[in-house]
Amino acid sequence: QVQLVESGGGLVQAGGSLRLTCAASGRTFSTYKMAWFRQAPGKERELVAAILWSGSGTAYGDSVKGRFTISKDNANYTLYLQMNSLRPEDTAVYYCAAGSRPLYMKEYDYWGQGTQVTVSS
Repeated sequence: QVQLVESGGGLVQAGGSLRLTCAASGRTFSTYKMAWFRQAPGKERELVAAILWSGSGTAYGDSVKGRFTISKDNANYTLYLQMNSLRPEDTAVYYCAAGSRPLYMKEYDYWGQGTQVTVSS
């Protein structure tokens, strides 16, 4: 079992920055992938960024590429999302997720409860 808790959300002006944290606890496997998703009201949940727990390769959604950075601290079971140059369209609830080599969103086995990010224009 893996438990995930997000923090760091809040209200910022357009062009500002936030750093989200996902604290993981419980059993974590070397084959797991971890990711950030987001969902705005009335919209589909979308992948923001993903990273392998045992590796350093990353993947980003097109809308955040070049602005957001995913990183991790394996020793402390912590995942981060550094968000720069924030735009109003980045406003959403951001979720941390983990799974054993998932290819699709529904294949992520563990989810946090989300943290709200609001970007004002």
